Amino acid sequence: MSERLALSEDILMKIDKPARYIGHEYNSVIKDRSKVDVRFAMCFPDVYEIGMSHLGIQILYGLLNSFEGVWCERVYSPWVDLDSIMRKESIPLFALESQDPIKDFDFLGITLQYEMCYTNILQVLDLSQIPLKSIDRTEEDPIVIGGGPCTYNPEPIADFFDIFYIGEGETQYENLINLYRNYKKENKSRREFLIKAAKSIPGLYVPSLYDVKYNKDGTISSFTPNVEGVPEKVKKEIVKDFSNAYYPMAPVVPYIKVTQDRVVLEIQRGCIRGCRFCQAGQVYKPIREKSLDELKKYAITMLKNTGHEELSLSSLSSSDYSKLPELVDFLIEECDKRHINISLPSLRIDAFSLDVMSKVQDVKKSSLTFAPEAGSQRMRNVINKGLTEEVILNGAELAFEGGWTRVKLYFMLGQPYETLEDIEGIADLANKIAARFFETVPKEKRVNGKVQIVVSTSFFVPKPFTAFQWAPQCSKEQFLDKAYQTREAISKVLNQKSIKYNWHEADASVMEGVLARGDRKLCDVILKVYKKGCFYDAWSEYYKNDVWIDTIKECGLTPEFYAERERDTDEILPWDFIDCGVSKAYLKREWERASKEQISENCAVKCQGCGAAEFKCGICPGH
Repeated sequence: MSERLALSEDILMKIDKPARYIGHEYNSVIKDRSKVDVRFAMCFPDVYEIGMSHLGIQILYGLLNSFEGVWCERVYSPWVDLDSIMRKESIPLFALESQDPIKDFDFLGITLQYEMCYTNILQVLDLSQIPLKSIDRTEEDPIVIGGGPCTYNPEPIADFFDIFYIGEGETQYENLINLYRNYKKENKSRREFLIKAAKSIPGLYVPSLYDVKYNKDGTISSFTPNVEGVPEKVKKEIVKDFSNAYYPMAPVVPYIKVTQDRVVLEIQRGCIRGCRFCQAGQVYKPIREKSLDELKKYAITMLKNTGHEELSLSSLSSSDYSKLPELVDFLIEECDKRHINISLPSLRIDAFSLDVMSKVQDVKKSSLTFAPEAGSQRMRNVINKGLTEEVILNGAELAFEGGWTRVKLYFMLGQPYETLEDIEGIADLANKIAARFFETVPKEKRVNGKVQIVVSTSFFVPKPFTAFQWAPQCSKEQFLDKAYQTREAISKVLNQKSIKYNWHEADASVMEGVLARGDRKLCDVILKVYKKGCFYDAWSEYYKNDVWIDTIKECGLTPEFYAERERDTDEILPWDFIDCGVSKAYLKREWERASKEQISENCAVKCQGCGAAEFKCGICPGH
């Protein structure tokens, strides 16, 4: 292994946090190039600190490196300071482990976690000196493959990728790599490889092998394969035996502080809750648990292998893990011995959870988080939140009795069928929680004599494969009106001095909505926006809303068509060619039930016939 770095000392001294770019972190994988025949660069298109915190990349990095003859390395978006130097000095983007240029690799895998990173994908390709569009790439260029939640509607970025991997990455990468090896041996063309991959490997979508036609009103009239034998529908990949799926026992330990600086235990995948706004809850169905014995083994091994001082559980709803009490008892005992902190996100606030939190948190109690998502019970029924006001208030009371004095409340504004009364309900609920504090905690026991309720609102973005995929999204002005109405309502309640309010930016939420439900016509928009200097759009200080809006109009499109328009349930949607296991009929049923304010029970109580039972695993009946 050469000790050379891709960046000179002069450059490293000029830039912020040079440790982002030098590699060689503890547990990073270094292989002998002469014994490797496939090289894979795994990219998170955002800054190192965020990319290094992502569990999916840790899993795939370890998995790919466990394959004979494969070397998987990491690459992240260079921060803006280094970006300008690399452009000026024509330094190609490089992988951390070998410091070799990405353009010399066989594969560039890019994880797509959120829509506002789309221009960063182009930054990574551009700095790597790889043609931005798949159609312009030659036999010399890496195969560019996308994975992650945004592949459930890959159409706005279809032109930039050779392949999208739909679903969970643990199942098909070995087959894809072996197919690639054969293609190299037989000296076949890039296009022949892509056609064979699309035909023979489940879960792979090759955009160049499909044609889209449009109606006069801009909606899709047809979406069809243009090569015989390529599947009309691409079915997501799923790990059926979740307990025995690959998991990284020695994740890479960064030199610098990253967003999630801890050992992460993924306790389950999927969710039983049927929240109608939530994409993850649908596309990761059915819920599958990891066995308690495996988790105990993982926890001890990973703590030994990393030296991390904190351990966290990962899942969409930790409280729904069936062996949570036993797991928590074990972790408390083990972590106590090792002086390790435990972080338990995604817990419902009930007596068990509060008891656990009392045991794992320091004497100085940090804030508790509730996510009612809506202010009124009517609205919580519309979104199928499965949370009553009584449950919220009882949870708050238990928390106050336990010594907590700070509560964070998360709500979403602009969801379908919302009224002013529902918005005012946010202030009313916050007020009732504050009142419950004063009723529960005697004056002499109040720390600093008060409680702090922090109300945060985000703006609703309709996502593919949810019951709200047909819903109109609010305009920026409507969103801001709703935020002002919330603020106004809070200013009038009795306990207003105990309540602090903050809200997200509206313009980026609208753009996220445009990209979330967009079609292939947006590829040109993203390319033009990038060429006008936009990237790091997920960072508010770099997001240029005017450039986006102007460019959409230049391309003969409107944001309203993608965001504010309510879809007909019979319309062909850009993502209809994907089978995520949840049927369109089920989503239509849930959309109708939302309009009638009817709740649907969760998967553990009653099967809703969503279609995920076809995978024959997890919680689904018949398994």
